[in-house]
Amino acid sequence: MTEEHPYLDHEDILKRLPHRFPFLLVDRVLEVEAGKSIVALKNVSANEAHFQGHFPGHAVMPGVLVVEALAQTGGVLAWETAQQEERAVRILYLVGVDKARFKRPVKPGDQLTLRAKLVLNKRGFWRFECEASVDGHTAVEAEILMAAGKDV
Repeated sequence: MTEEHPYLDHEDILKRLPHRFPFLLVDRVLEVEAGKSIVALKNVSANEAHFQGHFPGHAVMPGVLVVEALAQTGGVLAWETAQQEERAVRILYLVGVDKARFKRPVKPGDQLTLRAKLVLNKRGFWRFECEASVDGHTAVEAEILMAAGKDV
């Protein structure tokens, strides 16, 4: 991120995460401070496949996908942190979700603001305190634990 390019766009995110369509759930990174925190966006579109069955006539983004978007946001923060520490992070596996709370539904047309704060980076384990919100209202909060995997 630079003054001329103050955010990470789709191409930048593809360089930092192994996920690809249709499972890449982070659209833009607004702020990132390596070793500390990140703020990202997910634009929720009615065209996403899960809305066909969840639920017809009352579309709601599955909570597990909101948690996955938070985990991917943490993955970008881990990548940025590892680069600063001159270590590689190629893939992180989701190994734990604690204190998850689902406070409001996420619907097509919403823009999720995804926040993650790094609280642990030790021996290949990364723990993040996370929150997803829509229009300033918390939709999901959770603590997410990830473990570094082998290169893919």
